[in-house]
Amino acid sequence: MTRFPLGVLPTPLVRADRLRDARGGGPLWFKRDDLTGFGVAGNKVRALEHLLGDARARGVDVLVTGGGPDSNFVAAAAQAARVAELDCELVVWGDVGETTNLALARNAGARIHPLGSDDRARVDAEVERLGAELARRGRRPLAVPRGGSTPVGATGFAAAAHEVVEQWSDAPPTVVIPVGSGGSVAGLLAGLAGTGWPVLGASVSRPPEEITAKVLALAGETAALAGTAPPSGEQLTMLDARGPGFGVASPADRAAADLVLRTEGVLLDDTYGAKAAAVAMEHVGADPTRPTLLWLTGGLVSALSHVSEVRGYSPEFRSRTPEGAP
Repeated sequence: MTRFPLGVLPTPLVRADRLRDARGGGPLWFKRDDLTGFGVAGNKVRALEHLLGDARARGVDVLVTGGGPDSNFVAAAAQAARVAELDCELVVWGDVGETTNLALARNAGARIHPLGSDDRARVDAEVERLGAELARRGRRPLAVPRGGSTPVGATGFAAAAHEVVEQWSDAPPTVVIPVGSGGSVAGLLAGLAGTGWPVLGASVSRPPEEITAKVLALAGETAALAGTAPPSGEQLTMLDARGPGFGVASPADRAAADLVLRTEGVLLDDTYGAKAAAVAMEHVGADPTRPTLLWLTGGLVSALSHVSEVRGYSPEFRSRTPEGAP
């Protein structure tokens, strides 16, 4: 499959010993996909490299995708399309005011199409409709769902799985990764098939049973595309990390992110990073013998918006469940 290079890969695999010492429990590692080196794309660059490589190979002239006004993928897609010399059309749900990520997208030349609704589930259908409309006008579009979660996009994360296995020299860890649209974890499952590495998904957007079915189907399609063995559903455990809602961290999630910042100097966003860190901290305490590998996905723009809020927490981890939550 054709790849359009964007990121600085491989990203580092680092021990988080200061965080482990503060928290207790077993060995703790970070996969630093927040350091892919392309804009502020974080791990989104892995999917975009394969999506744009495929698009250019097929003569596509416009990338059509979408997300929310604070979406890191929206900004990353626009920047990647510009570098690849493609036009970019973005369907955006919610308030399309001048967020930092939308400003980055506009600066890259993307055209913004407000959905006119807060229903983010409608974005993918509108992306398909817009792509079909552009095709009728004689354009050659590639319509991509939120997060780049297609078998082609997930291939980038299958490659990431091979990358981290080559970097690893200890007993198989439990990989903890935030799960939104599902492309990242689906690709990892496809790439980790047969390795014995369990994956713990922190679902930040959908009920676990709903996203699990989507992830396993996409992982199977990704493996088929790569011509590799299908992954086993037994490798995946999906936890409900939504807390107060998509993009909203609970006090316990923020406490986990605060601890990561104070011990390791790493900023985590509220949508993905803080919630996955809380899950990882629980796992480290629950199983002190197995290494835990927290996959850092990026989200620097979102994380910076919360720097002023990083105060008032003691540097100790507390339960993820907000006080008074059901």
